[in-house]
Amino acid sequence: MNMSRFTETFMVMLGRDPKKPEQVSEAVRQTMTLKYQDKDRFVQEKLHTRASHRPSHEWRNRRWAVLIAVNLLFVLSFWLDIQMLEGSLTASRFVGFHLIDLNSALQVMLAHKHIIVNLFIGTFTVFLLWVLLGGRSFCSWVCPYHLLSELAEMLHLKLVEKKRVTDHEFHRLTRTVFWVLFGLMAIVTGYTVFETLSPTGILSRALIYGPGLALGWVFLLLVFEVVYSRRAWCRYVCPIGLTYGAVGAISPLQVSFRVEHCFHEGDCRKVCLVPHVLDVTVKGRATDMNMGLGPDCTRCGLCIDVCPTGALGYEVKGLSRLL
Repeated sequence: MNMSRFTETFMVMLGRDPKKPEQVSEAVRQTMTLKYQDKDRFVQEKLHTRASHRPSHEWRNRRWAVLIAVNLLFVLSFWLDIQMLEGSLTASRFVGFHLIDLNSALQVMLAHKHIIVNLFIGTFTVFLLWVLLGGRSFCSWVCPYHLLSELAEMLHLKLVEKKRVTDHEFHRLTRTVFWVLFGLMAIVTGYTVFETLSPTGILSRALIYGPGLALGWVFLLLVFEVVYSRRAWCRYVCPIGLTYGAVGAISPLQVSFRVEHCFHEGDCRKVCLVPHVLDVTVKGRATDMNMGLGPDCTRCGLCIDVCPTGALGYEVKGLSRLL
């Protein structure tokens, strides 16, 4: 990814709307020309592919299995006292290695108004882990609230289809504003305000140590997402996603898009938590033949499951496609 593309995707993650590219590669231009020279054939191929394709839930099921397994390991380690994965998602220890959530560590240091050296051991380990796996993979593959919110989204979409509720969107810049606000509140109050409100931390601690009144806040968030705004917390509020998105900007693991295989039908954008990362799948928006989806992609695999032509898939930068 060149620097201009890197800067563009990073700014889009912060909240700027994707822009139509001013220039595309000659290979892309030729590919798009060939696609539409025989428009009737292209339409027939598209209709045939859509009719024969059955969306799978392969990656979704794998992701749910990993997410449940990770959180269950926390529970079993505590209740069986096996010292495998101790603590919670905020701060833990895996077979002796300290792991501290990057956003939590940032909030603590802002609240204490100085750099805490002891935090660096745990945060460095986590930083390396999510650099390798893709920063926002944490959201879709580990965060327990993501799973509940995904289930709430299914109910929300059914209600929208039946016209019982209407989906309301907010500007994506609100997430960046909340990221700044939570940081300022930590500095001003000397208290990690976000950790009190974070459904990720609340659910993780409730699973391990038992439920508490804070689960009422999680329930209210889910109700809000069911009846008013689809995936509102993850899309418009949670600073964890933005923090890990910054880490994911340098990750070699990504979901990539191959323009020559795409019919531009848009099914991938309909299922995506962050559809702006799939702006490259819109006709005329891809600048290169093979493009990563950018740092805000959660690597959840929903777009891969639904894509009828294999235009989307996991890839390590500089290597051939993995899956």
